[in-house]
Amino acid sequence: MNTPEAWLNGPIPNIPFMLQPAAHALLQLDKELKECLVDFPNSLLWQNVAGRASVGFHLNHLYGVADRLITYAQGSALSEDQFDFLKNEKTPNTSISTEYLVNRFSEKIQDLLHIFSKTGEDELRQNRTVGRKKLPTTVMGLYFHIAEHSQRHFGQLLVTVSVLKERN
Repeated sequence: MNTPEAWLNGPIPNIPFMLQPAAHALLQLDKELKECLVDFPNSLLWQNVAGRASVGFHLNHLYGVADRLITYAQGSALSEDQFDFLKNEKTPNTSISTEYLVNRFSEKIQDLLHIFSKTGEDELRQNRTVGRKKLPTTVMGLYFHIAEHSQRHFGQLLVTVSVLKERN
């Protein structure tokens, strides 16, 4: 059944007006990611195509970036676990499945929507810094970057999935 894209389903309940576009983008990504990876073989998860990143990397990276940017939005520094995760995003882990990685990111999207629902407009305007260099941004900038960065990596993942499915 053909359903409209998330942004054409009206406002998402409990999500502030200013965060509706980011929330719609994340919900659309969640839907398309699940559709794209239905029955995707675990054996292809860590294969690279034309020197580009594997599907497994993209799924790890989607989760890791969202997790790290939420931390910065909360005004906190990254933990050692987050640094370790970042360091190992590209490392193949054949003990985890495509389904696990998709579900983990889907849960992170639900966490984000919950955070969005508790975020007031004044908080969105608050200044934050990113990384060791303490680069300037705002809470809203961080939330929008999670959405747009995720969409960018999904596009790359989609092409990689298509090529791998075609080859196999």
